[in-house]
Amino acid sequence: MAHDRSAHVTRDVIDDEGTFTQILEPRSENRLPLGDGTWHQLARQYVWVQLISSGIVFLLVLGAALAISLIVGAWWVWIPAGILLVILAFTLAITPRQARAYGYQLREDDLVFRKGILWQRVVAVPYGRMQLVDITHGPLDRGFGIAQLKLVTAAATTGVAIPGIRQDAAEQLRDTLIAVAETRRTGL
Repeated sequence: MAHDRSAHVTRDVIDDEGTFTQILEPRSENRLPLGDGTWHQLARQYVWVQLISSGIVFLLVLGAALAISLIVGAWWVWIPAGILLVILAFTLAITPRQARAYGYQLREDDLVFRKGILWQRVVAVPYGRMQLVDITHGPLDRGFGIAQLKLVTAAATTGVAIPGIRQDAAEQLRDTLIAVAETRRTGL
């Protein structure tokens, strides 16, 4: 009876207010299928946090290159700075699309996490194998009300970090995962 109740709780606990409404899939016929069920996505504030932090790095690189070239007169500094600035500009441009490709699904026996458009990754973490559920957030994350939820298992490759979840949704998900893992008696 506890197993059935915990599976039902995991499906209904996450509040998706303020998140993206549709997970994006690659257009290729060879993509990894999403499967059926309810996919939860990242908060829209995640995009702003990523844009701000990447924008700050962009401005720092630009300022450093400008200062070095004006003070020292080393024009060659623009070569590595230019390469880095192009990479950062590309990162800024794809961030919104990349954020909409993240998603997680609570199934009866496991949590499935997916990310990526070009390089896709789909990981299923059985509830009974979870050893640690951790919530972290940096200064920008706190300012925008989001957090990162990390699931740690014994196998290093199956650890999952879900960035950009609303703080209250992350706490609800953590509590639900702990409750479900306890009913399975092999994890937390």
